[in-house]
Amino acid sequence: MDVAWEDFGWERLADGVGRCRLPVWDATAGVVAGDGSVLLYDTGSTLREGAALRTRIESLLGGRRVTHIALSHPHFDHVLGTAAFSAVRVYGAVGVDQVLVRERDALRDDAVRHGLAPVDAARATDVLVAPQHMVSGEWTLDLGGRQVLLANVGPGHTGHDLALLVPGTATEPEIVFCGDLVEESGDPQAGPDAIPSRWPAALDRLLALGGEDAVYVPGHGAVVDAAFVRAQRDELARRFGVS
Repeated sequence: MDVAWEDFGWERLADGVGRCRLPVWDATAGVVAGDGSVLLYDTGSTLREGAALRTRIESLLGGRRVTHIALSHPHFDHVLGTAAFSAVRVYGAVGVDQVLVRERDALRDDAVRHGLAPVDAARATDVLVAPQHMVSGEWTLDLGGRQVLLANVGPGHTGHDLALLVPGTATEPEIVFCGDLVEESGDPQAGPDAIPSRWPAALDRLLALGGEDAVYVPGHGAVVDAAFVRAQRDELARRFGVS
């Protein structure tokens, strides 16, 4: 896939693997392309943002469409674009489907509180897509010539944190999409649904998943390394008084 990813608004991380930083909230969306299927990790904060992601991916990949979506956690800036994609398999950490159904109004209100236009928040939550495939431990997806691993590494940032591991090759490192368990552009945000006592352990699981030489992709901000994740883990442990 020897194309200029940057020309399509993506940061290339490995062959067939990239991410983009979405405007306003600087949330990450990741894409992994196999020979047969295309996985999108998180879908943005609005239907318009989801549709723009769909168009950019199809342009990047010569018309190929997203077939799988993995949602890192149930916050508006990561899930409200999902309905812009059709005929996709949607994955999430076990229980996240119930959260998105039960707390639909709270999700809309939270989006508006953070500055999303009320009409955009309402339109997206009216057609909100809950995952159909629940990951309780680890789930391997075969994208055709490439396998990736979805890992339920939480709770931490929320009660339902799902990471994505793209295995490395002889020339390219492992890549771990972390969701908001890791943030680079600001301090990790602990809202009312965070479980601080379990967050450091979740980062230990991320580090075990990727290893020392992996590339770690935060939910917000620039790509980091294992040392950054470990330092953030230790800071969270101090912040919340846990080991």
